[in-house]
Amino acid sequence: MSEVTHISALLPIVPEIVLAVGAMVLLLAGVSQGENSAALVNGGSIFVLALAALFLSALPAGPHVLFGGSFVVDDFARFLKVLTLIGSAGALLLSFDYLKLEHQEKFEFGVLILLSTLGMLMLISAADLIALYLGLELMSLALYVVAASNRDNVKSTEAGLKYFVLGALSSGMLLYGASLIYGFTGTVSFAGIAKATQAGASVGLVFGLVFLFVGFCFKISAVPFHMWTPDVYEGAPTPVTAFFAAAPKVAAIAIFVRATVVAFPGITHEWQQIVVFVSIASMALGSFAAIGQRNIKRLMAYSSIGHMGYALVGLVAGTAEGVQGVLIYMSIYVAMTLGTFACILAMRRDGALVENIGDLAGLARTQPAMAFMLAMLLFSLAGIPPLAGFFAKFYVFLAAIKAGFYALAVIGVLTSVVGAYYYLAIVKLMYFDEPVRSFQSMPPLLRLVLGVAGLINILFFAYPAPILGAATVAAKSLF
Repeated sequence: MSEVTHISALLPIVPEIVLAVGAMVLLLAGVSQGENSAALVNGGSIFVLALAALFLSALPAGPHVLFGGSFVVDDFARFLKVLTLIGSAGALLLSFDYLKLEHQEKFEFGVLILLSTLGMLMLISAADLIALYLGLELMSLALYVVAASNRDNVKSTEAGLKYFVLGALSSGMLLYGASLIYGFTGTVSFAGIAKATQAGASVGLVFGLVFLFVGFCFKISAVPFHMWTPDVYEGAPTPVTAFFAAAPKVAAIAIFVRATVVAFPGITHEWQQIVVFVSIASMALGSFAAIGQRNIKRLMAYSSIGHMGYALVGLVAGTAEGVQGVLIYMSIYVAMTLGTFACILAMRRDGALVENIGDLAGLARTQPAMAFMLAMLLFSLAGIPPLAGFFAKFYVFLAAIKAGFYALAVIGVLTSVVGAYYYLAIVKLMYFDEPVRSFQSMPPLLRLVLGVAGLINILFFAYPAPILGAATVAAKSLF
């Protein structure tokens, strides 16, 4: 009887077990079958991600706490884990045709994405500083390898090396911050830290908090720890860039929100000041620095920095409504990002990918369907109604205004207007410039991802209830 009880107690971590076992089985299959097994292993990885999502949605309701309180599965974790699995599966789908056409089919690719996703799920459920660090490292180590996965390309190797060196530095700073927080509170659990900081914070604890936030800001590529993003986005293989822009961002935002709201409610004023600065700086840099870009992947890097700034506006509010805004923002952001990268991966001429924004000139005349979908995604990224991106910004700005952060909301709207310039410049290029040679026809998997992402983006306003309802329940579970 007790054995059955022990097994049922492990039910909340079944998705993580599925990913870990799936990764090991696929790795063994890849090693035994050799390079010919790439399609099988990468296809199997999609199946494993789907299976993990299925187990996750079948979990009984209510918070489940495991391993002495260091691992928690609540509605907040469940929402973001499903979103992370969707982001990883979308990036894998985008990679299939690319790997085949570039003759880079390696079975390790799918396995590394599974291992990285396992780290993300661990990170989302972390309820103490040790589990947080374990999840972060498991996620990051696989990402370093994936960034440099195109071994014959100097840019890809450089991207992996840059990301590794700066990532190791940020991990060290996060660990130093965690040790300071432990030293001043005497505990590593978020609940214990919250109790210890009820009366306010000492200078040492605030220092610890700052160093902890350095690690978080690096992972979401927020200013001033964004320096790796444009180079890594440009240098890494394009499906890897799509993966970087979607799933790891969701996991990093999740732990940023959980750590601040759950562990530091007693010193809200202190962490709000830090997050306000990071948010404004990210929105401003994301808007202004992207204007001069000619490479579309670099432009997406600055766009991503800006979007993380907007997502943090919801966190600044420090309320359930603010967290709900962050969750809605991240859901829409993942859809917009995967859709845009499906278009970027379809920019192929004479068997080679082109990454110059100028190559999109006159696309509306040569490939009208792709031009329309890309235009809608760019309008959405700019936050133009009635597309999904408008509602993403609306909910975070509304939460900030209700919490009294009027200046932050105004700055957010102004930077959105500046950011709209470079998105609209691409739309103008596609619809009003003379066409250059047409791209090759879009592979079916890219069409699938673009179609799903595009429809979510265009039709969100017609039926937003499922995402809004789930985000509200998830946000309330933290408070």
